Amino acid sequence: MSILITNIKSLLQVRENCPSFISGNDMKTLPTIENAYLLIENDTIVNYGPMEDASSIEAETTIDATGKFVLPTWCDSHTHIVYAGNRELEFVDRINGLTYEEIANRGGGILNSAKTLQNTSEEELYNQSIARVKTVMKLGTGALEIKSGYGLTPEAELKMLRVIKRIKKEFPVKVRATFLGAHALPQHYKNNKQGYLDEIINVMLPLIEKEQLADYIDIFCEKGYFDLDDTKQIIEAGKKHHMASKIHVNQFNAFGGVALAVENNALSVDHLEEMNDEDIEVLKGSNTMPVALPSCSYFLSIPYTPARKMIDAGLPLALATDYNPGSTPSGNMNFVVSTACIKMKMTPEEAINAATINGAYAMGIDKQYGSITRGKKANVIITKQIPSYYYLPYSFGENNIETVIINGQIIA
Repeated sequence: MSILITNIKSLLQVRENCPSFISGNDMKTLPTIENAYLLIENDTIVNYGPMEDASSIEAETTIDATGKFVLPTWCDSHTHIVYAGNRELEFVDRINGLTYEEIANRGGGILNSAKTLQNTSEEELYNQSIARVKTVMKLGTGALEIKSGYGLTPEAELKMLRVIKRIKKEFPVKVRATFLGAHALPQHYKNNKQGYLDEIINVMLPLIEKEQLADYIDIFCEKGYFDLDDTKQIIEAGKKHHMASKIHVNQFNAFGGVALAVENNALSVDHLEEMNDEDIEVLKGSNTMPVALPSCSYFLSIPYTPARKMIDAGLPLALATDYNPGSTPSGNMNFVVSTACIKMKMTPEEAINAATINGAYAMGIDKQYGSITRGKKANVIITKQIPSYYYLPYSFGENNIETVIINGQIIA
């Protein structure tokens, strides 16, 4: 199938020779073609340029994008979109003054979600999860990283990962799977943390590799959860099973997790609400992508990742949703981009770069996703008629997306 999009007001994120990621001052630049066309054949971007060059091009489907902007779909590199039930009662607990840590200490939080998921069938978990996947696709997300971590037993973790594998197979959205068994300490291992780590390493990981269920491995490196020694064990175990690491770190405390991740060539370090100068220095020149999750900060009323300081220091930055039932019950990347501009003082250009190219890099898919480049996958957003692309983050409560094309398929 071929699709020709014509009369595009502005084609955004056009890169002939796309770098793996964008850093520092370069994040302020968003290459565009005004009054443009874009040609898609099957699942691939094959051509684009000014409308004056499109007169002889024919396609099976033509879309008139007069007054509209076209850009790559969002690459959401950090989600927990496969989960069971919800935690709206804890939302009210926080309104009434309880902290995230206090809720967790009394059996809420991740343990609450794990109990619900353990008692949910694989088919029901799949059905709940794909409803969310369909929603985020319509909101412009064309690539998703999905973590396990709400199982906390071998059976339940594998159940989550099998659901993720099924989503990979049955939906056009690009999916990368991350094993996050070390998300919290299960109740039955409350006084035996090393016992649980041994179960992850010696029981879960061999089964996951055998069924090819995960691309990456992760751990919640945080006080009260898993420390630096635990994190090193998990990273090393992941390497033995051919899984690079993506680490939850610096959400509430900064105590060396970023340096450990960089030292071990982690693909990304995610959260980073608490950053010190040492963390910024160690990221300079590395291949580890810092990932900010602004809607988590919004929902929990915790600090935002210091994006301005990090980008001004020359670092790259990616944006993701952290979609999960406890701290970010939303997968709306449009809100993430808006919040990054409003609360983190990122420019629209920086935020779009962070949510496309840099998000793709944080998922290990930058060679095929994240920009308008010949030969890359045909994942694009067509906006409604809007005055400028600044309007996308500016009008944060409005859905400005008209059409979404994923893998060459019109899905909304």
